[in-house]
Amino acid sequence: MELNSYLKHHLGRVDKALDTYLPGESVLPPALHKAMRYSVFAGGKRLRPILMIAASEAVGGDSELVLPVACALEMIHTYSLIHDDLPAMDDDDFRRGRPTNHKVFGEATAILAGDALLTEAFILLSHPEVLPGVAAETRCRVIHTIARCAGSQGMVGGQVVDMESEGREISFPTLEYIHTRKTGALMLASIQAGAMVGGCDEEAFRALTRYGEAAGLAFQIADDILDVVGDQALLGKDVGSDQQRGKATYPALLGLEAARDRAVELRDLANEALAPFGERAEPLRQIAHYIVDRTS
Repeated sequence: MELNSYLKHHLGRVDKALDTYLPGESVLPPALHKAMRYSVFAGGKRLRPILMIAASEAVGGDSELVLPVACALEMIHTYSLIHDDLPAMDDDDFRRGRPTNHKVFGEATAILAGDALLTEAFILLSHPEVLPGVAAETRCRVIHTIARCAGSQGMVGGQVVDMESEGREISFPTLEYIHTRKTGALMLASIQAGAMVGGCDEEAFRALTRYGEAAGLAFQIADDILDVVGDQALLGKDVGSDQQRGKATYPALLGLEAARDRAVELRDLANEALAPFGERAEPLRQIAHYIVDRTS
């Protein structure tokens, strides 16, 4: 399997589906829908939806069936980016090489665009025509898992502790709490939801959960490292902002080399968890390497 081709193929599928599921720019109120679509189609890698597809494939599932769930998760991820960039949060001017949502549409519309994307995600997840043939119990478990990972015990909670920790010395457990929730939780939800929709048993679910936990944390550590050594032109966003804001990061707490070592260790742990799945998990293996080695 060639990873770039795999990523490109599924990115195209996800983009096409998102275009279908999101309200068009001419639908009332057009200003809101333009703002929503501006950030959704700002050139993201679609890593979370692709992880969901790959997890479903690893347990023998149908990637077409999981596609709406993958799109819903990308809407949640995009809402979090819009809000994260706001002046009250990270106050970033650029995201994916373009002005951030509030710079184009204003703060009020950006807040509402994020709110609307979060809500649209659950409209899609609960649509009666989504997940045909999937048991109601599994469907509810998928929705519950995604909501939990996005809420106060997951992504939102991690963001709060991240803000509270700015400019302060924190412990290593607090740093891991932030990273496993602010970024890792939604990546874990991608894996777990994909596994459930794919029809996994509990043993496979536990193995893929271990993969998702390790890969999600490795992703955020790699992001921390890129904020120190990354190329702003490749990243499409400001670099060095973590240090300027006194954010809690792995390089700041452990040093750059120790952070790199930890990311590699987590990558290896993630891939060890995939042993039971054989060749069907090859995309997940390669994505774990990509997460650690990427330059953007």
